[in-house]
Amino acid sequence: MPKMKSNRAAAKRFRKTAKGKVRCARPYQSHILTKKSTKRKRKLRKDTVIDQGSERQVRRLLPYL
Repeated sequence: MPKMKSNRAAAKRFRKTAKGKVRCARPYQSHILTKKSTKRKRKLRKDTVIDQGSERQVRRLLPYL
């Protein structure tokens, strides 16, 4: 059986943690930053673990994650 192809767009956006969860960058960070507080912008820099419903979708796109 041939290897399955992973979705390349998803592969660039999601990574696996040491415990096997999926993490990604937070949204709302790229533009219209003047109205966002410094504290909010600082928290947006950190990655977040995605919820279980979204994790099932990501694992379908990335079979070897």
